[in-house]
Amino acid sequence: MKILLAPSETKRPHGEVPFVSNSLFCNTLLSQRNQLIEHYNHMVQNGDLRTLSSLFGLKKTSDILHYQQNIWTQPATKAVQRYTGVAFEYLDYDGLDSTAQSYIDTHLLIFSNLFGVIKADDMIPDYRLKQGAMVGEIRVDHLYQNALKNCLDEYLTGDEILDLRAGFYDKFYTPSMPYTTLKFIKNKKVVSHWAKAYRGIVVREIAKAQCQSIEAFMKLPIENLVIQEILTKKNHTQIVCAV
Repeated sequence: MKILLAPSETKRPHGEVPFVSNSLFCNTLLSQRNQLIEHYNHMVQNGDLRTLSSLFGLKKTSDILHYQQNIWTQPATKAVQRYTGVAFEYLDYDGLDSTAQSYIDTHLLIFSNLFGVIKADDMIPDYRLKQGAMVGEIRVDHLYQNALKNCLDEYLTGDEILDLRAGFYDKFYTPSMPYTTLKFIKNKKVVSHWAKAYRGIVVREIAKAQCQSIEAFMKLPIENLVIQEILTKKNHTQIVCAV
């Protein structure tokens, strides 16, 4: 089973090793990645505060200046430890034992606004790119779309897929093979902020249990999470969960 997850815009500002783009997952994306990183890096180093505010989705000058640095020379750390948003807070990778961490390293794919798609243990630098922001004239989803399809269709063949991404990342990739998503509701209404938390909780519990299938996940007791309905249309199965 493979799990797909969205990134977060907030990140930890540290690193242990040099950043090397050709070490990232799905090396067939190298040309597109490097093209985008070069354009991004040029904008970061040469853009005015107004341009960078739009690129980063930040307003405070001090926050903007933090990211105004050469990305190629920034130290890298594991992607799953770099991101600090709600889902990653509740996933709490650092709080897991080595067996659960190893499961996440090999089963979790994270979609990135800059790098396309990466594995949880890929080493990435500190960066900031607002979801949906264009890098100069480049639309990121268009740049990656075709290349991601070929790479991921091949990589995911034979695996069950649990897609926990936000809907925005369907623009990057929609699985061709059967896949499962989760919908979280409370009092018959879809939850948003807490959906991010439950995505992290689900990944954490799956990793602790070493689940190898959607069926195994569905049998997993997760506190305050109850499966209410299962809907299937073509190759997409949606599990509706009450929280």
